[in-house]
Amino acid sequence: MLEIKNLHVSAGGQEILRGVDLVVNAGEVHAIMGPNGSGKSTLSYVLAGRPGYEITGGSIHYFGEDLTTLQPEMRAAKGIFLGFQYPVEIPGVATMTFLKHAINAQRKTRGEDELDAMGVMKLVQREAGKLKISADMLKRPVNTGFSGGEKKRCEILQMAVLQPLLAVLDETDSGLDVDALRLVGDGISGLRAPDRAMIVITHYQRLLDHIVPDFVHVLAKGKITRSGGRELALELDREGYGETAPQTRITAGA
Repeated sequence: MLEIKNLHVSAGGQEILRGVDLVVNAGEVHAIMGPNGSGKSTLSYVLAGRPGYEITGGSIHYFGEDLTTLQPEMRAAKGIFLGFQYPVEIPGVATMTFLKHAINAQRKTRGEDELDAMGVMKLVQREAGKLKISADMLKRPVNTGFSGGEKKRCEILQMAVLQPLLAVLDETDSGLDVDALRLVGDGISGLRAPDRAMIVITHYQRLLDHIVPDFVHVLAKGKITRSGGRELALELDREGYGETAPQTRITAGA
């Protein structure tokens, strides 16, 4: 599904990613961990096509297509979803209205029939119930006045109704208390599917208690320096990052 080779990325004249290699297959969950400033969020932004980041070397292919040639809206239409560490507020736009336009914009770009208001409502309400999102919350402006947990649940709701093929979740656990973490983590885990891959970016192992990854990677100083299974996350939780060891290559899906 996703193949990243020797990716180098700069922003503001500073090199951030210095040769990232990663292969993600359908149905897999990859956790990317690492210290602050290692390039984790930069990787997520580059995959989504956020402006301000310059690819200076390497390649990114998504289902064999050069991802870097696509605008962000086309990446979304082709099934790429980015969950933000700090979801933005959109004052004046009701959450339900936002979801309706997002769903139908995606369907229109794909050449599919748009859903009418009732179709959107049924879809949203079915998924909202799983995340304990009330009808009142759906009427409120997107993320405006929401708590940290409400913002993250709203993002997982977006993911649930848009049904991406590749979900990139950037520090979804940021700002969540124990109860909210469990609800969000279980919501994400419930969206695992054979045709969907996830890249979960996090500092801490606690999120991975709920979203058990197939592979764990350490990103440090702009490169993936170690890869392993869930036991690697447990080791990092006990011992910290310390000095990064030479990269251990693991072929995803093997």
